[in-house]
Amino acid sequence: MFKNRIEAGLFLAAKLKKYKNDPSVILAVPRGGVPVAYTVAKELDFPMEIILTKKIGHPLNKEYAIGAASLTNYFVLPHKDVTDEYIQSELKRIRIRLKEMKQKFMGDKEPENLMGKTVIIVDDGMATGNTILNSVNVIRKSNPKKIVVAVPVASPDAIKKLSIEVDEVITVFAPATFYGVGAFYDNFMEVNDDEVLFYLDKMHKLSPTN
Repeated sequence: MFKNRIEAGLFLAAKLKKYKNDPSVILAVPRGGVPVAYTVAKELDFPMEIILTKKIGHPLNKEYAIGAASLTNYFVLPHKDVTDEYIQSELKRIRIRLKEMKQKFMGDKEPENLMGKTVIIVDDGMATGNTILNSVNVIRKSNPKKIVVAVPVASPDAIKKLSIEVDEVITVFAPATFYGVGAFYDNFMEVNDDEVLFYLDKMHKLSPTN
């Protein structure tokens, strides 16, 4: 049981020390993953930014993900009911939203170049793993050296699912009986946009270029 996301991040950072000498980038899953990722990035002196990806939903059920998109890449699993016109329409809609998120959270800062780097995706936990899996499939197109998924707590099913898709899955706690991510935190209050901006600003001030 973690007190909060900051404590969870400290435990996670200890598990990630072996990557300290790698050229690494921390990618935080917004919004709950941001305090965890900030703590990891601060402890290991890695750059951090948020993942700008969103799922592409099926036309008959938007909650059912058939792929994901970033501002520059996307992937889609083939479905006979899904037309190219629909995909292009969704890409346009999603990228408008992603541009709004980028402007709000990153301003004019360009995203980190992931090519040849160890990309460490951080969230506050994984129940199904589907959210991170969607992001992994997009991030892979940026040609990183390694993709590592790091979360304080995860279900065995999520770990199994992601382990065949990435170079390593690192977790502090992997309970056999999983009741949901929030069950493993004393304080699991929802993280809002202002808190995301707070941690991103703190990260910016820690940067040696500032």
